[in-house]
Formats: sequence, structure tokens, C-alpha cells
Amino acid sequence: MPPPYRIETERLVVRCWEPRDAPLLKDAVDSSLEHLRAWMPWAYEDPQPLESKVELLRGFRGRFDLGQDFVYGIFSPDESEAIGGSGFHTRQGEGIFEIGYWIRASRVGQGLCTEATAALTRAGFELGGVERIEIRVDPANEASLAIPRKLGFVEEGTLRGVFHGPDGKPKRNDAVVFALLRDELAGTPSADASFKAFDAAGQEVH
Repeated sequence: MPPPYRIETERLVVRCWEPRDAPLLKDAVDSSLEHLRAWMPWAYEDPQPLESKVELLRGFRGRFDLGQDFVYGIFSPDESEAIGGSGFHTRQGEGIFEIGYWIRASRVGQGLCTEATAALTRAGFELGGVERIEIRVDPANEASLAIPRKLGFVEEGTLRGVFHGPDGKPKRNDAVVFALLRDELAGTPSADASFKAFDAAGQEVH
């Protein structure tokens, strides 16, 4: 099943990016370059012209529509601010989603990434139909490591030299692998995530 195009939580809208979101994305990234470059290799390509962001988001939307990869923006409830990004990446194989995330510097420490990840975890199992969800984190990124730990993911180990770069290819770095299986969801904090979800036509599906 395709995952939902839009998820609404208590404080957030998590939805498929649209090309019209390019100014919001550019503002979020450009205002957070020092913060993002510590962990996100793609941030070294910024700042970019607005036109480049439009093309990037066209690609995100196209792959989402084709069921190839599912990249979300994280927005304020009125969608006037891009707070960050997340997504269900399919690079680990059939039946597996990998969740990635980033938050703009001005919104760090508010629990928003944890809130979005909890909702995505539940949606991935209940609406996306996968059997396993992974989160891979740079072992030096303490803030990102805390999120799967809070949400009940199991820390499976550290892989060497396989942390994915912005083009989907491994870069020379380690990754701590966290995972949750479908039958492990019940009883975790992720299972308590409250959200509404909508398909591409805007029909409520959860």
C-alpha cells in the first residue's frame, strides 16, 4: 500500500513536498546551514537558487507518485513554515521503510522530530503495510540517536562505512541501526502516536 500523502499530528503537518514549497524549504535550509552541515552532506550544496529547490521538490513529488520513495516535509499546522524533512526511504529493500529526518535550527529541542517520527512509524506499519522500519544514525549525533530510543526501537548494532549520502550511495562513515518490527509496535511509545492521515485525493484514511 502507498503511504499517506498527508499526516496531521497535534503540532505538525507532515506531507509530500510540492514544488510550491520551494521558498519554505530554502528558508529552512539557508537559515540552518551550520546546524545541518554537521550531519547532512547535502547541506554543503546549499545555499542554492530557488529554481534548484523547485526541481528538487519536483523530483520528490514524482518519486512519491510513482511509489519509488516517499519524502515528506514537516510543516507548522498552518503550513506557513517548513520545520524540517523526513520520509520513508525504500533503499533497504521490499517490506522495509527507512525513516530519515532533519529539523531547522530554530526548532531544535521542541520534540517535533520525535512527534513526526512516532506518527510516521505507526503510519508505516498500519497504512504502508511494511514489516520493518529502520532508522540509521551517525553515532556522533546524540540528538538523533535519542529519537528511536525514545520511541521503542531496538538498537541492533553499528555498521561501518555504510551511512547513506544524499545520492543514496554509501559514504565512508558508520551508522547505528535501529529497527522496529510490525509485531513489536504494540506497547511502544510509537503505538500511542495520535494522527490523521489522508491519501493523494485528500480522503481521510486514518
